[in-house]
Amino acid sequence: MPLVDLVMPKLGESIMEATILKWHKKVGDAVAQDETVLDIATDKVDSEVPSTHAGVLNEILFKENDVVPIGAVIARLETEAGSANAHLSNSNGNITADEIPYQPANITPAANTAQPSAAKPAIRFYSPLVLKIAQEEGIGMAELEAIPGTGQDGRVSKKDILDYLSKDSGARVQVPGAPEIKEPATVQPAKANLPAVQTSVQTQATEASKTQVEVSNYGPNVEIVEMDRMRKLIAKFMVDSKHISPHVTSFTEADVTNLVMWREKVKKDFEKRENTRITFTPLFVEAVVKCLKKFPLINCSIDGDKIIIKKDINIGMATALPSGNLIVPVIKNADQLNLVGLSKQVNGLADAARNNKLKPDDTQGGTFTLTNVGTFGSLMGTPIINQPQVAILAVGAIKKRPVVIETPQGDTIGIRHMMYLSMSYDHRIVDGSLGATFLTAVAKELEGWDVNRSF
Repeated sequence: MPLVDLVMPKLGESIMEATILKWHKKVGDAVAQDETVLDIATDKVDSEVPSTHAGVLNEILFKENDVVPIGAVIARLETEAGSANAHLSNSNGNITADEIPYQPANITPAANTAQPSAAKPAIRFYSPLVLKIAQEEGIGMAELEAIPGTGQDGRVSKKDILDYLSKDSGARVQVPGAPEIKEPATVQPAKANLPAVQTSVQTQATEASKTQVEVSNYGPNVEIVEMDRMRKLIAKFMVDSKHISPHVTSFTEADVTNLVMWREKVKKDFEKRENTRITFTPLFVEAVVKCLKKFPLINCSIDGDKIIIKKDINIGMATALPSGNLIVPVIKNADQLNLVGLSKQVNGLADAARNNKLKPDDTQGGTFTLTNVGTFGSLMGTPIINQPQVAILAVGAIKKRPVVIETPQGDTIGIRHMMYLSMSYDHRIVDGSLGATFLTAVAKELEGWDVNRSF
């Protein structure tokens, strides 16, 4: 029976690897097409991997908790009938580069004259992430091959190479013919010793070095709770964002009385006609989209000394998960949606988040993020930028307050629905004048809401 490879699927533009959480099938089990075979986790979201073919699970190549590169073969299925894609071959039977989403490094160990000429040395697998770390830390290929691997078939994982680097320089392997290692700070990258890796995956920057503070005594009356996987990732992202972007936060307030009264007037008819609720979030998103069109520099990212202005407007919305953690699903092409479309997108993504049904692509590609801190009663906040974006807007709780109202007949005091807005932005590209002007423009959009508009 022909074998079909099940590969780790592509999960997003910036995702290079995923962790296997749970296998739902074992070797010998029958598998239907599109049936879930395993659960995986990335630094963005958990997901299920369905089978691409029907058959019997013949081989499992990775264990639970293994970190697997995108495109790597993770299992093989026996099928009744093969297909051209089953073995990644073209009509001539030759494998083509376009058909392989991920390739291991083509590493050839040093020749051994004692071996027979017909013998071929084993090729050791290195992921692009491991090679990137080795390159930046000045680890030559000979030294890399000497690092013990704990991954599948003795492969060197990210943890293996980071553990190796954490050792004292004196404990690192000295390989004959390799330059002597002196102080870690003086090691220069040996780029010539690393093989070329042919891959379409763009590697991210390696993790910043971590400083762990050991606490020997927690006190007599404490409870120690381990962070879950997502909380650890959130903590890392928040710290990284503060290191990457010099944060500045501007504040303003908006009289959203017209917006509140309009929503109160139309919400029953809206839900009856469109079969979905209208919350404040799509109203905020609509105002943000209009202002991003006027100020495109807010809808960008930074790559070194290059400014990448995004033509698409994809709005991320911070959403609470049942665990209490936050995730940011993305409304793609929000500028092409009317208020009904925005409402359906907002409610659909929020429901998927609450029920752990988000797909990996649902959290990818955001260009600007909105977080509603008012949902939890906060008047305002100083949000942390969602990298690689350059700005994030927080909207606070809407409160009734007495305020001064300017009229043609003079100033008067009235009870109005007021809301604070705050925006944190990357001061490398967004100056205070631009940040404050954009924030004020959003407030004016909300204040100028037409109470007579239809939906």
